[in-house]
Amino acid sequence: MGKKRIVKKGEEGAEGAAKTAPVASSKKRFELAHLYVQSTYNNTKVVLTDPKGNTLAWSSSGSLGFKGAKKGTPFAAAKVGETLAAKAALMGVREVAVTVNGVGSGRESAIRGFISKSIGISSIQDRTPVPFNGPKAKKPRRV
Repeated sequence: MGKKRIVKKGEEGAEGAAKTAPVASSKKRFELAHLYVQSTYNNTKVVLTDPKGNTLAWSSSGSLGFKGAKKGTPFAAAKVGETLAAKAALMGVREVAVTVNGVGSGRESAIRGFISKSIGISSIQDRTPVPFNGPKAKKPRRV
């Protein structure tokens, strides 16, 4: 005989609460949107905005439960892109212009994850800051 499971009134099982579908956050519908991808060595953040620049939805590797060095991986970035694409599809977004910032490994895979949910991309722009001259480089190490 196994243990008896007691469920109180007004309380659901743990399985129902764990898997929730993304809910449309606003009643406004947007055909066009702008996607900002910030990819660092440690994390990948993706923000979806309307054409004016107001934030509609966002996601990051850390918010999906990745911890430590796993946050900066291409796999985590792809999951971030897929999650945000599901939210964007509920808002009626069909086409996005992408702006990429940073040198991390999740730059391309975040965009590929977003494309996987059949949302078109009109343009991709790279805004990674590159120093023209920068500070003086370190001397080579003598061993």
